Order: sequence, then C-alpha cells, then structure tokens
Amino acid sequence: MLAIDAEKVVAEITSAIREQVGRVLRRQGAVVGLSGGIDSSVTCLLCARALGAERVLGLFMPERASASESLDLGRQVAAVAGVRTELVPIAPVLEAAGCYAYLTEAVRSVVPEYMDSWGMKIVLPSLLGPERLNVFSLVVQPPGGQEIRARLTTEAYLQIVAATNMKQRVRKQTEYFWADRFNYAVAGTPNRLEYDQGFFVKNGDGAAGFKPIAHLYKTQVFALADYLGVPETIRSRTPTTDTYSMPQTQEEFYFALPYDRMDLCLYGKNHDTPAAEVAPAVGVTTEQVERIYADIDAKRRTTRYLHLPPILVERVPELELEGSH
Repeated sequence: MLAIDAEKVVAEITSAIREQVGRVLRRQGAVVGLSGGIDSSVTCLLCARALGAERVLGLFMPERASASESLDLGRQVAAVAGVRTELVPIAPVLEAAGCYAYLTEAVRSVVPEYMDSWGMKIVLPSLLGPERLNVFSLVVQPPGGQEIRARLTTEAYLQIVAATNMKQRVRKQTEYFWADRFNYAVAGTPNRLEYDQGFFVKNGDGAAGFKPIAHLYKTQVFALADYLGVPETIRSRTPTTDTYSMPQTQEEFYFALPYDRMDLCLYGKNHDTPAAEVAPAVGVTTEQVERIYADIDAKRRTTRYLHLPPILVERVPELELEGSH
C-alpha cells in the first residue's frame, strides 16, 4: 500500500522545490537543520538536487541533551549532499532563557532527588496494551544507577514540554537568521505521520517556508533515503526525538507504536479501511486497530491549533499568492 516509485517521487518533489523556492517564495536557496535523522537527511538531499548543492546550507544545532552521534551523522549527510554547513551550539541561549532550570525544577517536583547529571525522559505506554491510559511517565536515571519511573503530574508535564519546546524554537530562530542572511527559504522536515498527528512545535520545527516531504508516510521517506543514498548508519537507526538526555524513540515519546505500524494504520484511517482489514497487515487485533484509530482522531483534535494561523476578529482582505494553498 505504501510502495512508491522513488525516482518518480524525487522528480516530482525536486520540481516542486524549484517552483516553491524560486517563483513563489522568491528565495535563492534553502536552509536545512540537520539532526542526523532520516527526515532532515532526505530533505537536505532533495534540496541539493533541486537547487544545487551550492545553494543549500545545512545547520548543526546541538545542545546539552543532543545524542553524541547526531553531529557525526549530520556531517555524513552533508558530505553526501555536498552542501556547506555551519555549527551553531544553542546551549548558551537555552541556558540564558532558563530552559534547563525550568526543566530541572519540573522534574524535581516529581523526583526530588533528581540531579542535572542524571538522565531523564518522558514516555507513553504502548497503544497495544490491554488497559492503556494515555498518561506520560517520567523516567530518570542516576549515572551508573537504576532507572526510576514515576507518573507525571499535569503541572510537571506541561512545564517539561514548555521548557523543551524552547529547543525547537531556538533552532528555528537560528535557521531563520541564516536564511535571512543569504536570502534563502527555510525547509521544514516533517513527514506525513508527524504533520498529521501534530508531532511538531508551533513556531518551532513547525515553522518553515516549504515542507517537501509532509505528504509522504515515514515508510516512504525511508524508501527515498535508500534511493538518494542516505548513509546506512542513518537508515538503520531507530527514529529518535533527540530532546531528552536519555535515549528515547519517537514511539516512546509520542506515537506509542513503531512508525511502520503507525503508517499502515494512518493509511487505513485516511482511506476509510475497516479495522478488521488493517489488523492482519499490522499484525495486531481488530480491537487494537480500533484503539489506534481512536488515538489518531484524538491527536488530530488536540493538535489542530498547531496548524491554525493567527485568529483574527474580522477577516482582513489579503493578496492570495499562487502556491500559498
């Protein structure tokens, strides 16, 4: 169901990028934040093909919790694409803005003994569990010690998310600085699963001039990665959030199911396929698919505001730009 003709899709996307960046946005190139993940890697290579490697800038923006291998993986992609890069550590900005202090305060409200030297993350239970509550838990671990898991209070959860959202917004601010400096457009990197389910930060990684892979399921992005020559070290890596100091998959943090299964369920949901028909393809029960369908609807409802433009009291007539839809 999710199989694509990679050569044809690449041709379509690169043509669209040239049109959107050059004629609609009237910019001379593109800025791509490189995280070492599959989505930013594919986006970078697509932009390089569409615009020319000399008109693409890759940005590395590590902070305290960034995985040690992320920078190396990002550099591998930049080398394959042939694009120039800039290294802009964002930890000093986050420190000054209070990101780390707010984060520590929230974690200590749940686990008072927590220290900044410990690892931490927040996780969701699997969607396939028999009696699942859609409630985050906090996981912390002292150096060399055992994990401690505790249920998050609403207040602590909101403060942790608010603090870590600063990371995405500072990165996006950095991307726009370099885009303005060179008269470039900022490339967004969400895939369809992330875009549909609101797995992005408003005015953070959700902000961009164009989003070339937002119509592709994650499985299809991997297919493009293989075609485009993304290094195997990236293609074989489990998708992560790279937000918290403990290793964390996107499944743990948000989707509560591996991306390949979520892709099939989202495809089924989008095409009004009965749960009983999707279940064998996913390898789960009909009841579990129904639970996943309900979670897809819930995420669409709760994250709808992320997609909305600023709300006005009265409509202000504006120029409708070609391609703006």
